[in-house]
Amino acid sequence: MGFLAQIKERPQNDENTKIASSETWLDGDELCEEMSSEVDGIAEEQGRALLGHNYDSSIPIVHQNEDTIFPLPFHHTNTSSLPSLSVPNQRLASLDVFRGLTIALMILVDNVGRAFPSLNHSPWFGMTLADFVMPFFLFVVGVSIGLVFKKVSRKSNATKKVVFRTIKLFLLGLILQGGYFHGRGKLTYGVDLSKIRWLGVLQRISIGYFLASISEIWLVNHNISVDSPAAFVKKYFIQWMFSILLCSVYLCLLYGLYVPNWKFEHSNLLWSSRLSIIENVHCEVRGSLEPPCNAVGFIDRLILGKDHIYQRPVYRRTEECSVNSPDYGPLPPGSPGWCLAPFDPEGILSSLMAAITCFMGLQYGHIIVLLQGHKQRVLLWSVFSFCLLLVGYILEILGASGLVLTAIYYIVDIEQLRKPTILLQWMGMNALVVYALAACDIFPAVIQGFYWHSPENNLVDASEALMQTILHSEKWGTMAFVIVEILFWGLFAGFLHKKGIYIKL
Repeated sequence: MGFLAQIKERPQNDENTKIASSETWLDGDELCEEMSSEVDGIAEEQGRALLGHNYDSSIPIVHQNEDTIFPLPFHHTNTSSLPSLSVPNQRLASLDVFRGLTIALMILVDNVGRAFPSLNHSPWFGMTLADFVMPFFLFVVGVSIGLVFKKVSRKSNATKKVVFRTIKLFLLGLILQGGYFHGRGKLTYGVDLSKIRWLGVLQRISIGYFLASISEIWLVNHNISVDSPAAFVKKYFIQWMFSILLCSVYLCLLYGLYVPNWKFEHSNLLWSSRLSIIENVHCEVRGSLEPPCNAVGFIDRLILGKDHIYQRPVYRRTEECSVNSPDYGPLPPGSPGWCLAPFDPEGILSSLMAAITCFMGLQYGHIIVLLQGHKQRVLLWSVFSFCLLLVGYILEILGASGLVLTAIYYIVDIEQLRKPTILLQWMGMNALVVYALAACDIFPAVIQGFYWHSPENNLVDASEALMQTILHSEKWGTMAFVIVEILFWGLFAGFLHKKGIYIKL
């Protein structure tokens, strides 16, 4: 029977059961609201927010033994007959730690990439530490969706709230990454609406969240009690087919779409004048994965427009486009014209495929819902992750996400070793505020706005310079400064946690 033979049959009154969950960037308060009438007077809703959601991942549970956690079913009509138990509220702290780790990793690679280019995003082909950040975010979104939508009583209400939350998250991403905030070292703000960037990190997360949530609401048969492998397949089969369809659409467009010649306008970087040059890019190909002629960029240029996509893509750090490769630098002699062309790393077609990472995380969430023992979860997660790693390079990051979550789950939720990861857990509980203020450079930019005589004489740059002086190294001084910055945000998130403050979207 395999692992599914160990799945306990769910109670017949499962529709009144709440399961432990830990939210995504986006949490599932919609279902908690739908079920609140059924558990009213029994469990007090604990509200927290992550990326603006009521953060309800605490639920009453009964510990049968150290390896098994069973949900405690509630009946609104029989509350007086419940035994008097001291029932703890438990949340999956490992998801908070995983999310906090991802936030810390984002701050690290974004700030030390200029000192350690090998930690920065890969210029095009290949993979570095920075390339794990976005998949990790999308993966944990999927895991949490699997917990949040464990039972859906009113699909229309759940769908409305998912749509509304998706819109809010997309708009927040548009504000943070649309070009209005100019980032650290630039004491200006504002954006030309004719050149606003439509897509970005939060927009991609919103797309993945929407597709995964809608599929969990409408394509999963929530009335099926999973007590056998056949029931498991029957419950999730349509959802699996939907994710395969998304992959198929992506691959067909990527390798089958014809990319014609195109042109773009840019300012000549070698001349002091603002003279614009029109550069022609020759393509007329199908299936190209190179920077200038791939279908991903073609679809973005066609739908969004060349002025509304990212203007400083990572391929400017390739050997063809930078003398300092893998870092940014001057164009080498004879560099191709497309080096200055725009390209969005969070574009339309690539976001469609990125949503598959959410679907993979969703399956890990299903394992939490269906398997009640810690050992079975760890075993199945490990097997699933190693299988993904063996599939090939495309799914390599997904397997890594699963293995990291498995390790954190074992350390934090099984062995209860939480003190070493408490800062990451706090950051995961308030990921929105840390992402917006730190990862999007809003807080450093604000601090830099207060300077002494000259803009260079500000607290942020002075602190980094001090670290570099102490360590007698520009690179390691920057690394030390970023580590201190991560510790600061961990403590700041801890302060918010102690005060019961959670940012709500």
